[in-house]
Formats: sequence, C-alpha cells, structure tokens
Amino acid sequence: MQVFLGVLYHFIGGVASGSFYLPYNKVRQWSWESYWMVGGIFSWLFVPWIAVELTVPGYQQILHDTSWQTLCWTYLMGLLWGIGGLTFGLTMRYLGLSLGMSVVLGFCSAFGALIPPLYRDIAGGDGETFVSMLHSVKGGMVLLGILVCLLGIGVCGQAGRWKERELSVEKQKETVREFNLPLGLMVATVSGILSACFNFGIEAGQSMAHLAVVRGTNALFQNNVVFLVILWGGLTTNLLWCIFLNIRNKTYADYADGKAPLVNNYLFSALAGTVWFLQFFFYGMGASKLSNGASSWILHMAFIILVANLWGFLLKEWSGVSTKTVRLLSAGTATILISVVLVGLGNASAQ
Repeated sequence: MQVFLGVLYHFIGGVASGSFYLPYNKVRQWSWESYWMVGGIFSWLFVPWIAVELTVPGYQQILHDTSWQTLCWTYLMGLLWGIGGLTFGLTMRYLGLSLGMSVVLGFCSAFGALIPPLYRDIAGGDGETFVSMLHSVKGGMVLLGILVCLLGIGVCGQAGRWKERELSVEKQKETVREFNLPLGLMVATVSGILSACFNFGIEAGQSMAHLAVVRGTNALFQNNVVFLVILWGGLTTNLLWCIFLNIRNKTYADYADGKAPLVNNYLFSALAGTVWFLQFFFYGMGASKLSNGASSWILHMAFIILVANLWGFLLKEWSGVSTKTVRLLSAGTATILISVVLVGLGNASAQ
C-alpha cells in the first residue's frame, strides 16, 4: 500500500510538472523573461512559503537550528538547479513540450537518481549507496529501470530528429513558434544536468526534514522545509537573469504595459508558477512513501515525460509528421512506462 501511494503521489506531481507551462501560452504581449519572472516569484517564493506555513509547524526554528553548512549546501544546489530551471524554460521555447521535456528529463533522471547514492559512497551518510544498490535485488531493479528510462528517452529524442527532417521550418513553427533543434538540444543538455541538483539539494537538506518529523511534522510533508531553502537558490538565479534580460531587452515596461492584457497575464503567470510548485509538493509526499531516493526521482521524471508527451499530442506539436515518427515516439513513451514498472517492482521487493 505504501508503494502504491508513493507512485500515486509521484503521478500527481508529474501531471503538475508536465502541465505547468500551458498557462504561459495564454500570456500575450509580454517577453519571455517577464512572464517567467512573475511565474517564478510564485513558484519559488510565495507558494513554497504558504506550503511550509501550513504543513511544517515551527519551521522558522528548524531553519535557525540547522547548521550553516547544511543551509549553504542546500542553497548552493538550489542556485545550480536554478540555472537548470532557467535553461529549462528556454528549452520549452525551442523544442516544445514533448520533445523538450524528454531530452531535459533524460539527463535529469540519470544524474538526479545516481548522484545522491554516489555521494554517500564518497562522503558517507544515511541511506542507500550506489555500491549497496549493485548488491541488492531492489537496487539492481531500480538501476535497470533507470537504464530503460534513458533508452526510452533516447527513442523520443530520435523521434524529434525525424520530425525536424519531415516538416518544413514554417510548419514546425506553427506549433512551436521558436523551434530550433540544435540550439534547443544544447540548452536542454545544460538544463538536464544542472536540474539534477534539485535532488542533490534534497539530500543535502535531509537533516532539516528529519528535524521537522521529530518536532511533530507529518512525515508526508517533511521535505517542504527543505524545498523552501532550495527554491531560494532557484529564485536568486532566475530573478537576477530575468532582471538582466529586462534591462538588456528594454522589456521592464511589460509589467505595467497598458496595451497588454495585464490582469490575464499576471493571473496565468501566477497559475503556471503555482502548478509548477505542486510537482514538488507531491514529490515530497511520494518520496516519504518510498524507501529509495533514486526510484522517487526516476518515477517523478518518467511521469512528467508521459504527461508532457500527451499534451504535445493534444496541442498538435506532432501534427503533419509521418505515422512512422508517431510510432517511434509512442515506442519511446511505452519504454518509459516499462521503466516505471521496473522501479515500482524494485521498491516492492524491499517491502
């Protein structure tokens, strides 16, 4: 039952993450940096603060009692993850939802699932190490699931390359206005690798989560205080970059531009930011039900890819491509589903 609930929570988080960018498509007459910053203020500041206020009693004292070393490492991982999140937004511009998510999260799933166990091998700490995963049925199943997931993501990426060959530039930009495969793949690679730092940040801040449980927080919500610190780092990176772009591109007037539908723009940006945070709210709940951090991360990534590919079809991002290309994308998506099953079995074997 614990495994089922864990998978369910990760699925809900995946739906939130795979869908959050949709409200941004409703923003009009604003530059990318303007709506990304407004949404980000909700994603990384307002909504996480509300969540921790409601779910972690005495979180201010927990932060006060946490060592500066822990806070700094957690914040630093948030800074690096923030660069990944920033380039993630650019990836959506250049590749679209389905292909962009697949490539970014391929790198993110592998690095995010494997860095914490490898770190424990080197520096020690509680939790499963990479070496112990290699010598257990459960760990081996989880690692197999990671490999299968990466295979599925590679197949999805190949489908994207076929799409580029089959459609004219004009046709590609009907569904993804700024479609640019080479630039998009380069940005996606940076985004995927650095985005994995979020999982490392969770690992770095686990002492805060443990302290929250000791002081009466429901274990389902223990990671919310960790998310708060990680997201401060993400806010710092993205806020500085967006302000820089506002100044360089002279788009700082967007926020009060009477010619733009300001109310709608603020509402849709806020909605996007709120939905974005819900992915980690439910991720934290899912992780509390599963004993393996690598499996939580890979489940989260896989569900996001599945949801994003579904939205890609509904938004007709693959309209006009051959049946062969659609089948290849479907095969990649099915392979990712198999990886989810393998990860679930890996967890079940330890229950």
